[in-house]
Amino acid sequence: MTSTQAPAPPRQQTVWWRRPWIVPLMLVVAAFLAFSVPPYLTFDPAHSRLKPPEGNDFYYPLLVAHVLFGTVAMATACFQVWPAFRARHRAGHRVTGRIYVYAGALPAGVLGLYIGWYTSAGPSVLVANLVGSTLWLVVTLIGLRMALQRRYDEHRRWMSRSFALAMSIALSRVINIPAVIVLTPQVDTAFGGSEELMRNTATSIGVWLSPLLLLLLTDWLLERRKPRARRPVAARQPLPVSP
Repeated sequence: MTSTQAPAPPRQQTVWWRRPWIVPLMLVVAAFLAFSVPPYLTFDPAHSRLKPPEGNDFYYPLLVAHVLFGTVAMATACFQVWPAFRARHRAGHRVTGRIYVYAGALPAGVLGLYIGWYTSAGPSVLVANLVGSTLWLVVTLIGLRMALQRRYDEHRRWMSRSFALAMSIALSRVINIPAVIVLTPQVDTAFGGSEELMRNTATSIGVWLSPLLLLLLTDWLLERRKPRARRPVAARQPLPVSP
């Protein structure tokens, strides 16, 4: 007579409202895009938040394209990290994933290299932009490769890092505010009276610190949620039988 093992109970899916960070994340992204994108929809360089370099006719059109591709990346990334959407709408997850990669992260990252190279905010911001865009491209391509190889656990980890880098632009704007507040009293001392140098320094703090913080947070969360390997149970040794 053989014993049969009872089937495991079906895994219950967590409803969306039990993920308290989903709605705030989407609201933050929507607010950031509503504030940042409209000036570039006019296609008027006078409304640009970044100063175009003189004599460079390619900068502003490529900046607008970078902003639009980045908008696609940030909007679709929210659905990529939404566990309920990923679990219940796998076809939708694949579609939004392709849009995120091919119409968002990759073109925005490539254009970010060009925009970053011609920044007017100084060499520190230039290097930070180049490093950030390169990292975004690399981790996104690795995540895409993991998906094509059906290594989905690794795919999720790398795309989580790609998501963190996509959102770093929003966090950098937040960090700029306290950075300017702290550095403003030092304009006449540390910055020799140059308010522009002070603002460039505050911008540098934001573009360096935001991706670092988000990548550290992402990897901490990934390690925290990683299933721990069970320790092997030692086989019980039979008790000695006394003669």
